[in-house]
Amino acid sequence: MANIVLVGAQWGDEGKGKIIDVLTGTSQIVVRSQGGNNAGHTIVHGGHKYVLHLIPSGILRPGKVCVIGNGVVIDPVALVKEIEGLRSQGIPVEKNLLISDCAHLVLPYHRLIDERREQLKGSQKLGTTKRGIGPAYGDKAARTGLRMSDLMQPTVFSAKLKARIKENNQILGTFGTKPISFRQVETAYLQAAETLRPFVINTVVYLHNALAARKKILFEGAQGTFLDLDHGTYPYVTSSNTTAGGACTGSGVPPHRVEEVMGVMKAYTTRVGEGPFPSENQTITDMLHGMGREFGATTGRARRCGWFDAVATHFATMVNGIDSLAVTNLDGLDTVERIKICVAYKLDGATVDVPPSDHQAFARCEPVYEEMPGWLVPTDKARRYEDLPVAARRYLQRLCKLTGAKLGIVSVGPRRSQTILV
Repeated sequence: MANIVLVGAQWGDEGKGKIIDVLTGTSQIVVRSQGGNNAGHTIVHGGHKYVLHLIPSGILRPGKVCVIGNGVVIDPVALVKEIEGLRSQGIPVEKNLLISDCAHLVLPYHRLIDERREQLKGSQKLGTTKRGIGPAYGDKAARTGLRMSDLMQPTVFSAKLKARIKENNQILGTFGTKPISFRQVETAYLQAAETLRPFVINTVVYLHNALAARKKILFEGAQGTFLDLDHGTYPYVTSSNTTAGGACTGSGVPPHRVEEVMGVMKAYTTRVGEGPFPSENQTITDMLHGMGREFGATTGRARRCGWFDAVATHFATMVNGIDSLAVTNLDGLDTVERIKICVAYKLDGATVDVPPSDHQAFARCEPVYEEMPGWLVPTDKARRYEDLPVAARRYLQRLCKLTGAKLGIVSVGPRRSQTILV
């Protein structure tokens, strides 16, 4: 198995956690390179459901090393809670987890600023998780952020924290928000630091040593292509680079050491939060919600649902350099008689085959559909590609042709066993 970057090819929530868990079986190291605890990867194994936010999904497999890279923003208190939650479920982390000393910290004032900005936007809100991710990345870009290396030095951390809280309390005051207590934050974060201390190292050096030893590395993407800060539906995006290039900057591994990019996409399309979504469809939304599907792992919010958008996924293939596809939730369409695929947009009377960069133009796009027959039989027990109904295989082949990448994996349920390697 090659060194693989796994990315979401839609708006996130494509099922990356499960695919990462499957691919980790033939990898030795799993790296998370961007995002924060605004991400949520759900994995079902051994009759148990695990929801991970910061720790890479490979933690559920014994002997796999999981790395939180320099491009991630970390809420230390939330990370400690996640570690303790895994331990309580019998999942050890002591020998399996490494954290970059260059990863930036999410602090309480980031969360409060995030929340107040969303409230003030009213109907123009972005739909953030209010976890403080955007303001934390903002401080990183402004060169005023605190990093894990600071947290590992109590005296240094306390001095920097006091200055940052003083400044941010002034900002919070303009929002009418009560000031944050320096002592409370200092105590909570330094306590978390002692739990995290054994895991914190220079992960760039570790990963380069692993490459020299020919170990296989899997890069775990969070969110999806159209939430990328540069290439997504700006401003309805996250605050990091969710595309394949972000795996390199967020880990310190150079591009020429990446040998394959796999794109994960659902057999239909979903997104959480605000922003344009041309193929959104209320009928398929109601159907999927009625099946108990499509609720966010991080927030529990009901996801918006629609038909497969081949215009968007073709662009995602281009931006990421996707070589192979992992199509998830095929079984979600088992009861649909006629399945639609969005193959183009109509924008102000013209036909377009790429998503507009401007979100207002994107919001005016109307989907152009083609239809294919459904298969109307359960697929959840299929274990080989040949076990799938002919109509389901034709549908998958059509998605590949429209998207521009070969089929690598098909998922027909949440469990590891419900995975078809093509």
